[in-house]
Amino acid sequence: MTRVAAVDCGTNSIRLLVADADPATGELTELDRRMTIVRLGQDVDRTGRLAPEALERTFAACREYAGIIKEHGAQRVRFVATSASRDAENREDFVRGVLDILGVEPEVITGDQEAEFSFTGATRELTGRTDLARPYLVVDIGGGSTEFVVGDDHVRAARSVDIGCVRMTERHLVRGGEVSDPPTGEQIAAIRADVEAALDLAERTVPLREARTLVGLAGSVTTVSAIAQELPEYDSARIHHSRISQERVREITEWLLRSTHAERAAVPSMHPGRVDVIGAGALVLLAIMERTGAEEVVVSEHDILDGIAWSVA
Repeated sequence: MTRVAAVDCGTNSIRLLVADADPATGELTELDRRMTIVRLGQDVDRTGRLAPEALERTFAACREYAGIIKEHGAQRVRFVATSASRDAENREDFVRGVLDILGVEPEVITGDQEAEFSFTGATRELTGRTDLARPYLVVDIGGGSTEFVVGDDHVRAARSVDIGCVRMTERHLVRGGEVSDPPTGEQIAAIRADVEAALDLAERTVPLREARTLVGLAGSVTTVSAIAQELPEYDSARIHHSRISQERVREITEWLLRSTHAERAAVPSMHPGRVDVIGAGALVLLAIMERTGAEEVVVSEHDILDGIAWSVA
């Protein structure tokens, strides 16, 4: 048994998992799992740089996580950084800050590596399930990018493309420094066009339509699940492995795109950091389901973070 700590720093959030991993049994016993919205990717799509205030928010979360890792006595730590830090000109400022706080250098991984970790984290516990046909298509809708992975026990094909809830929001829904509330039909169509082009790109590498089960990961997907179930609060246990139909995803997406900030913020399961970006994230999910013909999405709370933990163990 090895006690490990995994940190996943994406465009919108930074997350920590401390767990005991037993490679002999394939069990990952969770000790602490948490998420902080830091919006590291703030304006990266426009400026090409990490904003000073975004870096400070991220470093503040790292300081909190360092205390938790020390408290649990994790033997091994791995910090993985994804889309926003790949794209930024000043990513060395980010690397130095994390190294000073946590004592480990963040690994700015490629989209393909990100996809591998996501697939492992999402599917390892699905082994033996007879109600879910293979191959799986694992889709990780992040803030800056979305990863597509097709595989059975192992990855067969993977591709990362630059569509995510934050990137699509900042690119198409922000006018005069404010998010359109609600967006116009023209803005929604612009997001749709970007997503469809990205799906064309992904399909050159990944046989999206060959998959028999769609597995959806990350905050946009889990939030849609929470809304679909009308949860009184965010409940990971009820969200994990829930199954949401394409029709229900469409209903929720349409509501999110015509709602106001106040209406979205009033949803009891909605994280405050997702209020402005959830519409774009849901639209990405819906477009994927329509392209692949998936009648439902199996929602997983286990994702790249679990895959990182296994890679350490």
